[in-house]
Amino acid sequence: MGCQGAAGSPAAAGPSAAPDVVEPLSPPPVPLLPATAASADGRAVTVASADRIVPLNGSLAELVFSLGLGPRVVARDVSTTFQQAAALPVITQAHDVSAEGVLSLHPTVVLADRSTGPAEAVEQIRAAGVPLLVLDDAKQLADIGPRIDTVAAALGVPAAGAQLKARTDERLRQAEGELKPAARRPKVAFLYLRGSASVFLLGGADSGAGSLIEAVGGEDAGKAAGLTGDFTPLTSEALVKAAPDAILVMSKGLESVGGVDGLLKLPGVAQTPAGLDRRIVSVEDGKLLSYGPRTPEVLRSITAQLYAGTGEAAR
Repeated sequence: MGCQGAAGSPAAAGPSAAPDVVEPLSPPPVPLLPATAASADGRAVTVASADRIVPLNGSLAELVFSLGLGPRVVARDVSTTFQQAAALPVITQAHDVSAEGVLSLHPTVVLADRSTGPAEAVEQIRAAGVPLLVLDDAKQLADIGPRIDTVAAALGVPAAGAQLKARTDERLRQAEGELKPAARRPKVAFLYLRGSASVFLLGGADSGAGSLIEAVGGEDAGKAAGLTGDFTPLTSEALVKAAPDAILVMSKGLESVGGVDGLLKLPGVAQTPAGLDRRIVSVEDGKLLSYGPRTPEVLRSITAQLYAGTGEAAR
């Protein structure tokens, strides 16, 4: 079934071939402020200026840059990896937000989601009087449109939001429309890997990857195996029970375990159909679960790798 994952093969090198960039709207919109938006934590947040924006994760940064407001962003977190943001100062330690780092940049608006933490840092930013909007975490394709609407409205560019949403919807339809039905749905397991910290997790129904897997004609192996939470520790028993035909990983996670050869040494991997076929799908960390304007690219990348050499889902 052959998506060979050895170093230098299409499965390993394919996702990195395209530049890691976002495509901003042009011309850039001019915010009409003040604007008030409903925060996911039950507050009404009024934004008076979008001159200095701090998005606290890569998904939100992708949205702001795609709206054409990238020049107004003054900081990034470690998950914001696309090229246009590379020169910005990092205001997270690991994945924890540094309130002092954020406030030192004098932001006029901060964007976060429910997974942003620690909670003390979020409250410290708010206590300093900075408008901070919390969004629900994005876990599926259906979250993309509302997320664009919320961010665009809060930043005073609702028309740009409508334009970006229409562009993204059209590209999602195109990506899904290019997929030809396979003879059977391949079972795909999502593994979260951080070899340096010895973190090896198997994604369940709430991992956030299931919507992507289903959109490309696959079946979430973790969900099919009865895993109802987000992640469970990777064990031979859990993975053999899931019996995936393919394994989906983030590219840096794959690198952290020594590539495909290292992945095959983890518990149970080599005994699965995916391990036997070396059928590994790798997507950049900052793009895979972003659920934003670049998600159509993610679907195309997964499809190309998942069905490579199978004669199915041909493009």
